[in-house]
Amino acid sequence: MVNSELCVFYGTSHPELGEKIVKYLGIEPGRIKISRFSGGEIYARILTNIRGHSAVIIQTCTEKVNEDLMELFIIIDAMKRASAESITVVLPHFGYARQDRKAASREPVSARLVANLLETAGADRIITMDLHSDQIQGFFNIPVDTLTALPLFSSYISEKNLKNMVVVAPDTGRAKVAKKLADRIGAELAILHKVRADHHKSDVTHVVGDVDGKTVIITDDMIDTAGTITAGVNALRQAGCNNDIYVVSTHGILSGDAVLKMSNADFKEAVFTDSVPIPKEKQFKGFKLISSAELLAEAIKRNYENRSISSLFD
Repeated sequence: MVNSELCVFYGTSHPELGEKIVKYLGIEPGRIKISRFSGGEIYARILTNIRGHSAVIIQTCTEKVNEDLMELFIIIDAMKRASAESITVVLPHFGYARQDRKAASREPVSARLVANLLETAGADRIITMDLHSDQIQGFFNIPVDTLTALPLFSSYISEKNLKNMVVVAPDTGRAKVAKKLADRIGAELAILHKVRADHHKSDVTHVVGDVDGKTVIITDDMIDTAGTITAGVNALRQAGCNNDIYVVSTHGILSGDAVLKMSNADFKEAVFTDSVPIPKEKQFKGFKLISSAELLAEAIKRNYENRSISSLFD
């Protein structure tokens, strides 16, 4: 049981996840009033006394990323002005993470801007999960704990007792993470060679590695439009893998016609965490959901108790 000096709040982006986290911690959630003015401006008031306490705000980035972030900035500011001793932001899905560098002239580095805004608002620590790019941690001047869903996925896969497995990275950038998952479940590694035509479209040209006759696990940090994943499934089928293709992804954004693409793709299961809310209308045949609440709650608890959380990164 964590004592009352830890005050955990959650915003409107994913209240179901917030409820699960506070339940695991064994505490009541902090009370907060969030509303909208008629002109669309966001209002937030902290109703629980947090003076001198450790405040935690849980808010993820959904398809309404701009509204989610603005609400978060306002809540952090309210906490700071309410004299919280420290403010920890639990941001399971970090919005704008894909804009982590200048890929063309006169482009912004929006991930750095979000980091600056979080610090300016008053955040003292960030807890997030499976960042699209590790370098984003370096955009902050405050501690950033980047958890990974790999233990959740490896446990899920291990329980299935699959044989002759190969873990496939969707591109070279995810190869290191894919290798970690492969090592955990005793599988080989392969990589999809991808050529990106623009921000919204990529083509898989070939498979690097042996997948012939093997059970495939494709891993990615997020599935947004599902173009890369579905193209990858087709390429793997052509390369001769067996009928069991599993897709594991931390963040199921599933925007645009992603659900239609996933529904028509030839895989056995697609497994996501609840880092973002995935409503029933976005769930399809083979859809599976595992909770990240215990992992996130454990990180909150250990930080509050000044205990190491390095084991949660493995």
